[in-house]
Amino acid sequence: MSESILKLIGKRIRDLRKEKGLSQEQLGELANLNYTYIGGVERAETNISVINLTKIAHALNVGVIELFSYTRIYDQTKGKSSDLEQIIDLLLSISPQEVKKAKNILMEVFDKN
Repeated sequence: MSESILKLIGKRIRDLRKEKGLSQEQLGELANLNYTYIGGVERAETNISVINLTKIAHALNVGVIELFSYTRIYDQTKGKSSDLEQIIDLLLSISPQEVKKAKNILMEVFDKN
């Protein structure tokens, strides 16, 4: 269990670092951490502390929560996020009975019964 969360966080840090165009060395400098430590975190070889998570998040200019938002859904939603956000907003605005009705309609339309 703990290994899988370390892998997810490490992958998320790596992805955010690459999105920002930073090397491990550059991220290490910004976070005041050694680049070998950054590499160990990204490969899930190091059990990162909350303090170091905060340093890395600050260096990447993201909130700490962003480091935990990496799930399998993230990869599956690329190109769909705007539509999914609108659907979620709609579902959040209706009653539980209407949500159940919407689910049943979707199950029927996509033959997922």
